[in-house]
Amino acid sequence: MGDNALTLATGDLADAAVILLVITVNTTAGYIQEVKAEHAVAALSAMSAPAARVLRGGAERSVAASDVVPGDLILLAEGDIVPADARVVEAVRLLADESSLTGESAPVAKETGADPQRPLVAAGSVVVRGRGRAVVTATGGDSTLGRIATMVTRAPGPTPLQRRLAAFGRLLAVVTVALCAVVLALGLVRGQPVELMVVAAISLAVAAVPESLPAAVMLSLALGARRMAERHAIVRRLPAVETLGSVTVLASDKTGTLTEGRMLAERLWTPTGRATVMGSGYAPADCLERAGRTVSSEEASDLVVLLEAAVLCNDAALQPPDGGDATWRALGDPTEAALLAAAAGLGLDKGTIDHRLTRIQEVPFDRLRKRMTTIHRLPAGGLRVVCKGAPEAVLRPEVLSTGAALRESAVALADEWSAEGYRVLAFASADLPEQDAPQERWETQLSLAGLIGILDPPREASRATLATCRAAGITPLLITGDHPLTATAIARRLGIVAGTDQVTTGERLREGNSGPLTGSRVYARTSPEQKLDIIRAWHAAGHVVAMTGDGVNDGPALRQADIGVAMGRRGTEVARQAADLVLADDNLATVVSAVEEGRRIYANVRRYLLYALAGGTAEILVMLIGPFMSLALPLLPAQILWINLLTHGLPGVALGAEPVESGIMRRPARPPEQSVLGAGLWPRILAMGVVVTVGTLAVGVWAQQTGRPWQSLVFLVLGATQLGVALGSRSRPRSLANPFLLAAVAVALALQMAGILLPPLRSLLGTEPLAWPDLALGLASVCWGYLAMRVQSRFFRAAPVDRRGCRPSR
Repeated sequence: MGDNALTLATGDLADAAVILLVITVNTTAGYIQEVKAEHAVAALSAMSAPAARVLRGGAERSVAASDVVPGDLILLAEGDIVPADARVVEAVRLLADESSLTGESAPVAKETGADPQRPLVAAGSVVVRGRGRAVVTATGGDSTLGRIATMVTRAPGPTPLQRRLAAFGRLLAVVTVALCAVVLALGLVRGQPVELMVVAAISLAVAAVPESLPAAVMLSLALGARRMAERHAIVRRLPAVETLGSVTVLASDKTGTLTEGRMLAERLWTPTGRATVMGSGYAPADCLERAGRTVSSEEASDLVVLLEAAVLCNDAALQPPDGGDATWRALGDPTEAALLAAAAGLGLDKGTIDHRLTRIQEVPFDRLRKRMTTIHRLPAGGLRVVCKGAPEAVLRPEVLSTGAALRESAVALADEWSAEGYRVLAFASADLPEQDAPQERWETQLSLAGLIGILDPPREASRATLATCRAAGITPLLITGDHPLTATAIARRLGIVAGTDQVTTGERLREGNSGPLTGSRVYARTSPEQKLDIIRAWHAAGHVVAMTGDGVNDGPALRQADIGVAMGRRGTEVARQAADLVLADDNLATVVSAVEEGRRIYANVRRYLLYALAGGTAEILVMLIGPFMSLALPLLPAQILWINLLTHGLPGVALGAEPVESGIMRRPARPPEQSVLGAGLWPRILAMGVVVTVGTLAVGVWAQQTGRPWQSLVFLVLGATQLGVALGSRSRPRSLANPFLLAAVAVALALQMAGILLPPLRSLLGTEPLAWPDLALGLASVCWGYLAMRVQSRFFRAAPVDRRGCRPSR
């Protein structure tokens, strides 16, 4: 506001209008940001069930979720959203999807629990199978969602660029005032009128301050946001565009971000051999391969036995695409749906198999037994028993009739797959005469059908994306609520870690024996509170952190991070409201494109500062040195403001639209503590200021000694040289990229000439007519500025910067 008051006081109405416009835009944007926390909390409320079924006074009632109170007995069924934290008191094959709350991709079985303090079902989770009853233990702010809500209300702080510019502004103000005071004192000592020198000092202060910087930054941010929207990245907070360019750490959720968020039955093993399922999502598998070739059901009878067992001992279903949605969906347990998709690769249809082998009884899965058994009637008479479960529950001597050697081989393979992040299920079956099949006989003397390895597969583009991040000096992290083995396996596949030394868990964090939080690259079984602690630890270590996520549990960390990135398709509304950037395509590669845009913006800010401050430095030096070279008052106040208006106006703003430099993503991330004028920008500013000053004063002294209107020539040369510097500042000088800058320089140069040629402007600015040769000399100074800028760009090419901001010794 101080700059604006000075511009108004000196009658520089055009600059004042630009500054007022920028202030208005920034104030409006700030007001919008103040209500974001309220939006996030409102989204958390929307995640709660709109209605709940409760048992009150012995009668079932439907009440609003907000009316549920502790002590209520709620009834849960498939498809219900749990309205509050509750302790399960009755469960029949109850399975809940808690991925949006915990980050664990596999649904969790819910059973009756004796511990009254443990809420076995959490508010916001979804019942995907079975039914049950539960006693409400916590509602509102005391529930899982409520605790997360309190962590999402943090207001966003200033971005790295805003902090750097604030520090730069304070320094520039002190230096400018000091130098202008020197100019004022020198003028008074030489006997210049007090009023003239006061106005000249104020004008010089206005000219030295790059007041169009906010406009240049806003234009660059707006263009960046538009480019990112074209790449499916929706910017919710404009300064976040630049923040991405400062990122040194990319912390990512696993489920749905680095992985597809869908279970895939990928590996099959039978006593006869192995096979691989080729497919994606819940669509029927494309094919099954053995030894690199596709196999059919006729030539792989062992796989038919295994997958038929997987279909029979299964309560899920696959929903084909409908309407405009081309995606197959899982109905029921996603793990069981993945088994059906694999079986479809051999042409095995659940409806057909269930009709042929009707299920007549079952022993449901429970947490203690870790297995499920179904009984089916055979068409020719007799029964088929099918058992499915964890390897440690099925591969046991009392369950299988298989020999010890084969059983031990299966156990070893299951352990190997588990270490690679697979959820392994073992299958066994047997055909029995009906009279010889009492219930106690069902889970004994079964034949091992095989193993199936299931995982949430990494996205195809994730590995390349993270490799690009590492090349750009960005450290990738994996923060998830999933199992440590799963998290570690995914991290290895994606190249985040090479061993287990960089992996820690939420339990170790709680116990305080995890060591420094920044010593790990993978964090598993983490709670929303622990995610916040991890982000804060990396902040404290001096990093700029970007966090990606899609679940409710990611909301607080998304808000805490310097830049929160939410998935647009599968992301929850809470995550989207808490984030600064939303990926409409759920593709992590879009983050890399956004980082490139952020780096382009920061490079353009530095490009503008080099140009504007070099010009301001030259103007101050001309006013300081000129009198010692017999140029009593090199420039009048009006001439200083005119040059400032033309050079800092449209050309300065146009520099914000410069395209990205080649190789910008192969450079290290800039150190967060680095000043906006760091990495050698100060020497470049001084060098260019000296070059412009030397050229201007040389022409001025020559003009005075030859009897020419020297002050008018100084005015023309100083402005034209700065416009040449603007042309030399382009990121691609030999192309027609950013035609806005070319047009802006042309218009500014024409107006600078008009200050000499047009009588009304001559009267306003105090200039004198120049002969055509002198005008040509003034125009030639554009080339001087352009060449000087191009030479110094090569001479001052920055040396590489390491992660600590240090330059290597030569």
